[in-house]
Amino acid sequence: MLKIAIVGTGNISHNHIQSYLEFGQRCRIVALVDIYPEKAQEKKARYGLEHARVYESHQQMLAAEAEMDIVDVCTPPYVHAEITIDALNAGCHVQCEKPMAASLEECDAMIAAQQASGKTLSIIAQNRFTDAFWRLKAALDSELAGKVCHAQVDSFWWRGHCYYDLWWRGTWEKEGGGCTLNHAVHHIDAIQWMLGFPSEVVAMMTNVAHDNAEVEDLSAAIFKYPSGALTQLTASVVHHGEDQKIVIQGEKARISAPWEVFASVSADNGFPQATHDTAREAQLNAVFQETPKLEWTLHTGQINDMLCAVERQTAPLVDGVQGKRSLELITAIYKSSITGSVVRLPISRDDPFYRTGGTNVLAPRFYQKSASVANFSEVGAIPLGKNLDQGI
Repeated sequence: MLKIAIVGTGNISHNHIQSYLEFGQRCRIVALVDIYPEKAQEKKARYGLEHARVYESHQQMLAAEAEMDIVDVCTPPYVHAEITIDALNAGCHVQCEKPMAASLEECDAMIAAQQASGKTLSIIAQNRFTDAFWRLKAALDSELAGKVCHAQVDSFWWRGHCYYDLWWRGTWEKEGGGCTLNHAVHHIDAIQWMLGFPSEVVAMMTNVAHDNAEVEDLSAAIFKYPSGALTQLTASVVHHGEDQKIVIQGEKARISAPWEVFASVSADNGFPQATHDTAREAQLNAVFQETPKLEWTLHTGQINDMLCAVERQTAPLVDGVQGKRSLELITAIYKSSITGSVVRLPISRDDPFYRTGGTNVLAPRFYQKSASVANFSEVGAIPLGKNLDQGI
């Protein structure tokens, strides 16, 4: 029976706690940690965690809980690295919420601590654990769509003005960025999982609807790959309806999540025929439909993956290296937006944007943070964007 500590008991912790409770025969939550202990007590009561002990700091918890197996980090990003490294050094496995850390320098320190400890480090990227993305990747890997030419990634979210009133949100120092870092990270992870790592990034960002936040609420980026292919990514918290999608254009067919497939056929003059390649479409549809559905999805799927990794001593699907890759693309978007330059990857260790605090120092303050609320009312498990699995 694996012993679990939840560090940070804000809204996202609901998703984690509910997921661990699905696996009650394999693990038990024995500690809840929060700088606001009343929040931890509320979770303890809400979920009937009568055996869970409450602590005000992760240091107190690690000192008192010598036999802890997994520390699950659900705090704001600026303390992810400190908590993760302390937990790994104490001999615990770590499940860490996205984004992995506040800087690439911190990511490398977390990876080094994981390697030195021999323990498991997994970074939350729950969209990999959806049937929509799992099956889209299977269709892409079949190569039936042909060489990738272009991808469209619409990371469209909507957040009301008061969203950024929470004390740590909307600041470069504590949140680390805006929608690019904390919302589009899901789709950035998915596209680098599917297409690999680009070689160049160019981007712009702005704040058009949240004058109570320093950070961006809208960005647009283009990734260029060694093959010449391009990805066009929009990150936003100003899009009503949150119509999120990934569309991949191959030489032979277009495939997407939500799932659609279309294969054009050329006429003698190069224009598309009215008819299309129905045989190829049928093959791609077959790959999609025949790829087995996941037993567990979203956070529950990833936490199952983490439990399996610890139980079987195997690597998790999203390890520290994968988590860093997503943050490196986000850092490149910020660097390009701030400097007006094309950013070539990878970002070197002597780059100001690599270092902890580098982006914070160099980033524009679109607005001054005008409110600071200690806690919002509890809403339970938070919405995670459009359900791309609906109808599958």
